Amino acid sequence: MTPRTPTPLDTVSSLKVKLGLLVAASVVVAVLLSLLGSAADVPPLLVLPVSVALALGVTQLLAAGMVAPLRRMTEVSRAMARGDYSGRVRTTATDEVGQLAAAFNRMAEDLATVDRERRDLIATVSHELRTPLTAMTALLENLADGVVPADSEHLGAALEEAQRLGRLVDDLLQLSRLEAGVVELDREQVALRSLVEESVAQVAAAGRTGAFDVTVPADLEVEGDPARLRQLLVNVLDNAGRHAPTGTTVHVSGGAGPGGGGRWWLEVADEGGGVAPEDRERVFERFGTDGGGGTGLGLAVARWVAQLHGGTLRFLDPASGRGARLRLEVDGPGPASPAPSVPSLTQEPAVSTSTPTRPTPARPATGVDALFGRFWPESGKASGWRTVLAAAIAGIIAGAALSFHGPGISWTLVGLCCGAAAFLTARHRRDPWTLTCTGLAVLLVLPMTLLAAEWVQLLCLLAATAVFLCGVTGARSLPGFLLSGIAWPMSSLRGLPWFGRSLRFGRAGSQTPAVVRTALWSLLGLGVFGTIFATANPVFGSWVDQLVPSLTFNEIVGRAFLACFVFAVTLGAAYLALNPAQVEMYGDRRPTPLANRFEWLVPVLVVDGVFLAFMAAQARALVGGEDYIRQTTGLTYAEFVHQGFGQLTLATALTVLVVWVASRRAGETPDDRRWLLGSLGLLCVLTLLVVASALRGMSVYQDAYGFTTLRLFVDVFEGWLGFVVLAIMVAGVAGWGRWLPRIALASGALALVGLAAINPDAWVAGRNLDRYDATGKLDVPYLMSLSPDAAPVIADRLGPEAARCVLRLLPLTSMDEETLEDARAWNLGRSRAATVLEDVDVASMPTTATDECSGVFASFNG
Repeated sequence: MTPRTPTPLDTVSSLKVKLGLLVAASVVVAVLLSLLGSAADVPPLLVLPVSVALALGVTQLLAAGMVAPLRRMTEVSRAMARGDYSGRVRTTATDEVGQLAAAFNRMAEDLATVDRERRDLIATVSHELRTPLTAMTALLENLADGVVPADSEHLGAALEEAQRLGRLVDDLLQLSRLEAGVVELDREQVALRSLVEESVAQVAAAGRTGAFDVTVPADLEVEGDPARLRQLLVNVLDNAGRHAPTGTTVHVSGGAGPGGGGRWWLEVADEGGGVAPEDRERVFERFGTDGGGGTGLGLAVARWVAQLHGGTLRFLDPASGRGARLRLEVDGPGPASPAPSVPSLTQEPAVSTSTPTRPTPARPATGVDALFGRFWPESGKASGWRTVLAAAIAGIIAGAALSFHGPGISWTLVGLCCGAAAFLTARHRRDPWTLTCTGLAVLLVLPMTLLAAEWVQLLCLLAATAVFLCGVTGARSLPGFLLSGIAWPMSSLRGLPWFGRSLRFGRAGSQTPAVVRTALWSLLGLGVFGTIFATANPVFGSWVDQLVPSLTFNEIVGRAFLACFVFAVTLGAAYLALNPAQVEMYGDRRPTPLANRFEWLVPVLVVDGVFLAFMAAQARALVGGEDYIRQTTGLTYAEFVHQGFGQLTLATALTVLVVWVASRRAGETPDDRRWLLGSLGLLCVLTLLVVASALRGMSVYQDAYGFTTLRLFVDVFEGWLGFVVLAIMVAGVAGWGRWLPRIALASGALALVGLAAINPDAWVAGRNLDRYDATGKLDVPYLMSLSPDAAPVIADRLGPEAARCVLRLLPLTSMDEETLEDARAWNLGRSRAATVLEDVDVASMPTTATDECSGVFASFNG
């Protein structure tokens, strides 16, 4: 491993001092950025998030080097758990962490030495003893068979001891092969009962006395290596027979595990002295004999064979309270090649009854992972430097191109760049829902270029952000929509480890610190010497002026803050798209249905009754006409219908909430479903009547008092609520309930796109002028308060003289020469308005009132 590049903090010998310096650096960065932003008149809402983000970045940069040895120790420890002792921790730190790393390296070297010596010992003993033992066994067999004269009783005892030594050598060789990872399994379907009976016969043939009772299903077949499983069974059965008292029976039972899937189990129980709980793991160690006459290697071999098959072998409490009970459990087919997955025999057997079936055990959640828990797990450890680069490009484009004179084409361009940077890294970018939301978001950012009405631009921008976030996270319910919005700012904290990995902060061989230092020194040299030579040589200075735009100090600082802000928010959205939070962790939950039907049905019927009473009052007012309304309430009909519009809109929204709650708390029986559909169906029908009544009432009020953009917006909102209620009715009948939230979100976005498409300010101006043509009344002050989008309609409908009088007071936002000349601020609405102002020659008229305009204004109201 390449040694880590030393850092200035490595010379600090106290971890406490390092932490203090880290805190001080973060605070200093935040304070300096705040002072710089304040001096350059940057808005506080932009200074605060940028200062916090950069302070977190400095913390990540400095802290990564401090904890890098600890991360490396964790990686090496996991490798040591798998038997790899070659890893070391390279650090130049002199603090407590550096001292711990040095001690860790010494421990790893000692363990590697012990492991190497142990392997050499086993290999040497196995190799050196096998040849003479084989020769002695052959000689003793001849003597025992009478080939040569001998006392067969004593020679038979010598033969038994020689065979015992032979089994010891075989066990040692087997353990060495397991350690070296050269044992492979030859899997096939095996009849478990037949295999057990063959193993029992082999144990009996070897001279082991005692009875064996086998109760294994005859039709049970398992997948495994027959030779290895027989080796396991022979060792286990031999151990049980050796410890079972004379005249007792060793019971062997087995069967398929719960849930199927290749799971099976086998138990061997004897009535001997048993194994004490504190010794149940020790007997599986090499030479861990309990004094029963065995070599101490049989059970060690048996456990590793079980692990090779993806199973466990352990002692349990005997059912009768005496004796020993050994249980083998196999969860399913193990790995095809056990070499990489079998733990090293240098480990002590774990006390846990579970056996690892993968090379690396699951890592415990720490740090940010533990903070966010299962709501936002880290799905992958791959770095995302391309994502960081795309977000940085979006930030640079925003800092260089975004106009400070108001939304325009540059705003749309930056919005598309930010969205593209997040979309291209999205995990679900090919999902139809993600594609749909992305398309809607693109449509919603276009009004920043096409319209001049700032309220439409703001609504569309917020809606585009919300819809895009719901698309990349896969949200499909109301809680999911809300959590998607919350997860975006939270990604600045959740994505810090990922950001560090992407730039490889603090890792060996990392080039990031060197690249950062090189860029900073290069920029400093360019700025200092470029300024000196530009002032020293006018020709060189003219070249610099042509290449570098003339920017004030405030503008430079403001654009720097803007670039950092856009980079941060784009990177947060990109991380959320790359690693979406589990936003549906609450949306998928269904509360327990209420046990009594009346608990949900009675409240719904009460609401139905209130709606019926309201509709009866509406019908009575409609039949009675304006005379009845004036006599009863003292209001005109227009005032009457307008007074309750906001309440009716609220009632419509609450109806959707009532339907949602009732549908989740109702039971699942057929009777419950019929009552639910009937009661909620009636409520939805009544709600649609309320929507129609509200829209009709607003139409009457607009005819009487004129049109406004606010009234138009609430009309669209109420109409959208009516569509949602209608969709609820259709979904309840067709069983499309899970699609309702997405339908509501997409239809709301489309409604906003449609509102922007009709150019609301121009549309309202046109409707008011239609009313003027019909009634001779025109609300001139309101007409002059509209955005520049209304200018073409006003000029076309009023004629040149009247249009000049109205347009000269129209507050055309940012319509000064600097805005019009700034190509980055180009906006279709403002451009058309500027053309209209030039055509009607508004510039020639003073902004003060004149007799001519006074007469025109007087004529608008008769």
